[in-house]
Amino acid sequence: MIRNVDFYLMEELLEEEEKIIRDTTRRFVEEKVLPLIPEHYDKGTFPTELIPEIGKLGLFGITIPQEYGGAGASYFSYGLACQELEWCDSGLRSLVSVQNSLCMYPIYAYGSEEQKRKYLPRMATGEIIGCYGLTEPDAGSDPASMRTVAKKVEGGWVLNGNKIWITNAPIAGLAVVWAKTQEGVRGFIVERGTPGFETPEIKQKMSLRFSPTGEIVLEDCFVPEENMLPGSEMGMKAPFSCLTRARYGIAWGGVGMAAFCYERALEYAKERIQFGRPLASFQLIQQDLADMLTEITKCQLLVYRLGRLFDEGRASHVMVSMAKRACTMMAHQVTRKAREILGGNGISLEYHIIRHLCNTETTTTYEGTSKIHALILGRHITGISAFR
Repeated sequence: MIRNVDFYLMEELLEEEEKIIRDTTRRFVEEKVLPLIPEHYDKGTFPTELIPEIGKLGLFGITIPQEYGGAGASYFSYGLACQELEWCDSGLRSLVSVQNSLCMYPIYAYGSEEQKRKYLPRMATGEIIGCYGLTEPDAGSDPASMRTVAKKVEGGWVLNGNKIWITNAPIAGLAVVWAKTQEGVRGFIVERGTPGFETPEIKQKMSLRFSPTGEIVLEDCFVPEENMLPGSEMGMKAPFSCLTRARYGIAWGGVGMAAFCYERALEYAKERIQFGRPLASFQLIQQDLADMLTEITKCQLLVYRLGRLFDEGRASHVMVSMAKRACTMMAHQVTRKAREILGGNGISLEYHIIRHLCNTETTTTYEGTSKIHALILGRHITGISAFR
């Protein structure tokens, strides 16, 4: 497929290492993953044999220091990788994003030295896949109202509760679970095989079908003291800091997804002949393509600047909220226009567009809905919270 979505010549802004990470990820998804997706998306399965290859490429733990098995790369590079992964599929980016931002990051940021050395190197290779237990059946946009509790007992903690819509849960070797204690919310590492810990898979979903999704069920689940994240004593700030990094990756991913659909629509419009002329020669089609390229370019500028600010330590969670909201909404609009340009072929998995369009129903919702992010921005703008 063509790759020409760089209207403002942003290639010139990339450092050599960043180009290498982007191009390596690009080759992998084009050659190894994209051909597999239609069949797996149709069946609602994920080819777990890809996980070791992802690990070998260094895509797990991109920003984690090398001493813990990570690549020690920048957040800008992480963003570029997310862009290429979601060019392929949101489920693929979700796998990597959850591993990086929601599982390895909290262990690195809030874990003990022993926890870091025990888990991070094995997670970086993909030997252990993690999942993130925050969302509950009655606590989605308001995670502070969670009902999962951790009771202190001799030698550790007993966890009871239920988490839902958990990416990677069915294949995870561990879960980073957030639960209420008498002192506040804390993070816990729960390993696969722990009595009282189950991860039933969620079936019959029509979006992110390439992503393994499930629940986390905790029934008198004993977690030893050494598996509590000691640095998580800041309460909800800890899980929110993980979400900020995940939302950052989703923003970049939205650009990648939209770029794929624009590329495919442009290619199709040039080749498809109607009324003796290519679709691309019609004014309405040219207007749609102009709108798509403009919106993609605006969001490219947004995430490129955000990436630099993130690496400089100057990006705020509000900036990330703006980018996540803008890029996922843009991707929804672009994928819908692309589907219209392809007509009936637009709903076939052979052309991939409908898969991306269905995935936008999730990307605009998870890690904070577009409306929730609007309220986060509104609170920042006005100084008045609409949440209470």
